[in-house]
Amino acid sequence: MKKCVVVTGATGFVGSHVLEALAAFDDVHVIAVCRDRKQLIPGFEGEVREGDLRDPGFRKAAVGGADCLCNAMAWSSLWGHADPSRRLFLEPSLALIEAARAAGVRRFINTSTTSAAAPERSSDPQSEGIMRPFWPHLCNIVRIENALRDAANANFQVVNLRLGIFAGRRYALGVLPILVPRLKTHLVPWVAGGRTSLPIVDGRDIGQAFAHAVKAKGLSAYEGFNIVGPTVPRVRDVVAHLHKVHGLPQPHFGVPFALAYPFAWLMEKLDPIVPWEPLVTRSIIHLMEEVGVDNDKAARLLGYHPRHDWREALRLQMGEMSVRQTRPMSMARPLA
Repeated sequence: MKKCVVVTGATGFVGSHVLEALAAFDDVHVIAVCRDRKQLIPGFEGEVREGDLRDPGFRKAAVGGADCLCNAMAWSSLWGHADPSRRLFLEPSLALIEAARAAGVRRFINTSTTSAAAPERSSDPQSEGIMRPFWPHLCNIVRIENALRDAANANFQVVNLRLGIFAGRRYALGVLPILVPRLKTHLVPWVAGGRTSLPIVDGRDIGQAFAHAVKAKGLSAYEGFNIVGPTVPRVRDVVAHLHKVHGLPQPHFGVPFALAYPFAWLMEKLDPIVPWEPLVTRSIIHLMEEVGVDNDKAARLLGYHPRHDWREALRLQMGEMSVRQTRPMSMARPLA
């Protein structure tokens, strides 16, 4: 009998790659949950449930009959926008968790981020997340993790995937679309000399991580995993690569974290009186902090072995950006 797997946010970056990865399994019946079926990846042949997960009736229908739910529903903001993040992301996500439990879903696989962890505890994917009041959306991601941790039991198993920095095909918001136009201003500094790591992960590897999480056996009620690429570059490595391959300027000066956070705070305070988004925000500085993450636990318990190098992921994304990004990307944007 086939395992019934629901994928929410199926038209987004994570969801679309999950659909591609699950298509390789003959023993999985895939159900794509989305608002607009016309946005699904070409060639998808599974079942489609079309609607808005903010609607209680549709939530119930969306999860009905599912053995496993891959939650890739997303709304994202790199700073501010507390109210939309609550209405469009936190509240529907918490309601989806309750709907999945009520429907008898046995495994809930959640999309999270390596940035949810306190930098000094990021190597442990079981660690509780850190609340950053200057980044409301990250706080909501942590609240969802906490709700799942509380809900997990023998009948409702939770797999929380803390994913690295997204890159690759079909990605509309993230460090790269934000960083590239800012590098062109020649005003972005090295933070801590660019020596901290930037755990980039290709969308195809994310899809494989979810597929392995669907199939894995012997997991505890709540399991957290860090999911990153085959190697983790430093910020300096990434910027130097962008300079060499794409001709982008490199920073001309540097600041320590102790100065970067106050500078970013000042940029945020100037936002109401300037016609553009801040050059840098405290959320971006948080992303630059060291995260000592690896795939060891995911390799051991899920069989996850990423194949796509960060340079390849950047090449694919830069190729799409050269066509689609005609102006600096907004720092708040719905993803799926």
